[in-house]
Amino acid sequence: MKLLNTKTPFSSLRILAIAILAISFFGEVSAQQSGLPINAAASVNGVIITNDMVEQGIKAALAQGQKDTPELRKAVIEKFIEVLLLSQQAEKDGLANSEKANTQLMMIRQNYLADLELSTFMAQNPISDADVQAEYNKQVASLGPQGMIVEYKISDIAVASEADAQAALNRIKKGEAFDKVAKSVSLAPNKAQGGAAGWVQSGQVPPQIGAVLVNLSKGQTSAPIELQQAWYLVKLEDKRSSKPPSFEQAKAGIRAGIAQRKQFEFISGIAKNAKIIVQ
Repeated sequence: MKLLNTKTPFSSLRILAIAILAISFFGEVSAQQSGLPINAAASVNGVIITNDMVEQGIKAALAQGQKDTPELRKAVIEKFIEVLLLSQQAEKDGLANSEKANTQLMMIRQNYLADLELSTFMAQNPISDADVQAEYNKQVASLGPQGMIVEYKISDIAVASEADAQAALNRIKKGEAFDKVAKSVSLAPNKAQGGAAGWVQSGQVPPQIGAVLVNLSKGQTSAPIELQQAWYLVKLEDKRSSKPPSFEQAKAGIRAGIAQRKQFEFISGIAKNAKIIVQ
């Protein structure tokens, strides 16, 4: 768990996802001939853009650093209208039932539901100030008599099987650069950076990696490490020590770390009861 904490304009893609999901979940609602129904901001060919949808769009814009102004609200509604016009035209052009469209819509829905499930779980299992204080005290106590934080600069390679991990390790042992092998075989997003993962503390990484990390020498690469649905190689690039920050300085990072750990445990629990097949 880390003690020390070391946009773009409003996204039309975000609006598109919200609009598609809202229409998918709630269907098309016809506007009354006498005007828009309650909770309607606009309609396009009888399809309602609700005020709730607009508020979601505003919330997304605020998260990107924009200010809630009448101009922003107008822009959000106009974007919804643009999205509906285009999506309705796509329906007319027969694009809605294409394999590409169905795949993308499925992914948008799955990502939305995944985020909703995690946010609901966290709302039902909130992190209290006492939890954060207890975690801080635990981490400070774990530093030992010297009271210093040890951080590790690491790179990693993630592959699908132990055999793939061993093959990658054999290439490294024969003298091939770790970053070159990472770019070649790693499945992790940081492969483009040669597997570089930056500075971490042992408590920030999964326990299987943390237990190995503390025993690595600078420049050394670990044996294959098994995690959920993947095998890892970890290289210790560098190591440093520093004094721990105060509770006030650390509490935001600790809260985020606790949240990450709770989510990881929640997902792992679901995975244990699932039938998962990977090719």
